Amino acid sequence: MPATTKDADVIACCSFCVKPNTKVEKLVAGPGVYICNECVSLCAAVIADNPVKGEAMLPWDAQQDLEQILALLPSIVAVEAQIEENLTGWVRRARALGATWARIGEAMGMTRQSAWERFSGEE
Repeated sequence: MPATTKDADVIACCSFCVKPNTKVEKLVAGPGVYICNECVSLCAAVIADNPVKGEAMLPWDAQQDLEQILALLPSIVAVEAQIEENLTGWVRRARALGATWARIGEAMGMTRQSAWERFSGEE
């Protein structure tokens, strides 16, 4: 980041390119994920130029070079950390609104105990 941009100014990063909100014009929030205007434009161009035919290829199947795959891993880890932070925020908000650990666990497809262990912050 440039010296003029403070870490406190970063609210979130695009879940696709991992650019922070301070480096893009707009960042649109979804349920625990974000996409910047640049990635939206790229997606629109890809969809317009390449109609979907047959089965979709998984991203890791498209990469043939080991170095490309290894270079992508840090970005994927950064997105994973951002999603986990957002998920924790949503769970804490649900708790603040009165949700029980049982309801949160049910909504997430896990037990009450698993939800509590993962999100309560207690040992």
